[in-house]
Amino acid sequence: MPLFRRLAVLATAAEAARRYAKSNPDKAARLVDQAAQFVDKQTKGRYSGQIRGAADTAKRAAGIRPAPRPYDPGFGPNPGYTAPPPPRQEPGH
Repeated sequence: MPLFRRLAVLATAAEAARRYAKSNPDKAARLVDQAAQFVDKQTKGRYSGQIRGAADTAKRAAGIRPAPRPYDPGFGPNPGYTAPPPPRQEPGH
């Protein structure tokens, strides 16, 4: 029975958080973003894409519209990456 009680408490807390997020969407979005930045920093950017996706999912579940993001071809920092050299052209072609 204690398991059901814990689940009921968690469900109540989740509903309270959802109501708070709907009445204060800017604050809730900022808190979710801060939490995502903290986790991203702790993982040193290795899971940036997954963290960003989880934050957007949390915002949608709470009824907050995720902020549009500019196109980001990478997921996190890629130190030392250089673009490949252009293909060599044969003379006379």
